[in-house]
Amino acid sequence: MALIQIKNTTTTSKYNYEPADQGSDYLNTMELNLGFIGGGNMSTAIVKGIIKSGVHPASKIWVAGPHIENLKHWSDMGTNVTSENGVVFDNCDMIFLGVKVNKLQSAIQDIKLTAKSTAKEVLFVSMLAGVQIKDLHETINSHLPGVKASVIRIMPNTPMTVGAGICLYTPDHTVMQSKCLILEKLVSGSALCEKVPEEYMDSLGALTACGPAYMYVVIEALADGAVKQGVPRAMAMRHAAQMVVGSGHMVLQSGKHPGLLKDEVCSPGGSTICGITALENGKLRATLINALELSTIRNKELGKK
Repeated sequence: MALIQIKNTTTTSKYNYEPADQGSDYLNTMELNLGFIGGGNMSTAIVKGIIKSGVHPASKIWVAGPHIENLKHWSDMGTNVTSENGVVFDNCDMIFLGVKVNKLQSAIQDIKLTAKSTAKEVLFVSMLAGVQIKDLHETINSHLPGVKASVIRIMPNTPMTVGAGICLYTPDHTVMQSKCLILEKLVSGSALCEKVPEEYMDSLGALTACGPAYMYVVIEALADGAVKQGVPRAMAMRHAAQMVVGSGHMVLQSGKHPGLLKDEVCSPGGSTICGITALENGKLRATLINALELSTIRNKELGKK
């Protein structure tokens, strides 16, 4: 049986901008230079998704990291690499901030020290967990007084690497719709992209960005259960993962509540309801709810550092 492939679409919510003219900024996306300050896992996931979808050439992507030897995988993808944040700033119109929260100040300061000039207009796209837009503006303005900066805050997730991700975003009041469309065009080939109010970024972001790790634990545990019953591990892992993919499709495509879908599988006195009883006894629901709550709290804490 062929694996089910996830189709990625850009979802429009009631918080999205109304459709408007897709001006030259949007149509000339390929002419932009994209920058990444911080070349870690999340930045890599975004760029792999962009390159895989063919929406932007690797030759027009720049990345900066403190240790050039750690950026070899970026060079292998065909991007431009540097150890100076100012080089990314000088060359790029749209810059993704992918550093740790506690490294934000030093990352922006390095732009000031190594850029040829800071008197330019630039769109910063921040993926820093918990850091609010107003705080980003304060940090940028304090170190780069000459820059005319606008900010979009995003929360991507690592499944973007395989074209099945989610990317939440919220722009500041200065960001024109055309810039939001550029972001959507860049990531929609590898993620469901949705604009949400900033107040949801910590909690919904915990679900979408931390949730994959929760599901990896679930997949691993289910596979372990099958292995315990004598199934070869590779086979168990493959089918556990595909079962989770298929279950997600059922929720999205059927429009039915997950509880109803669960009831449709649980026949009276059957094997599934016996397994559900074990999950309830193990407090699976409460554990997942508590996990999301703790991740949300941590997101907020990170933003205050």
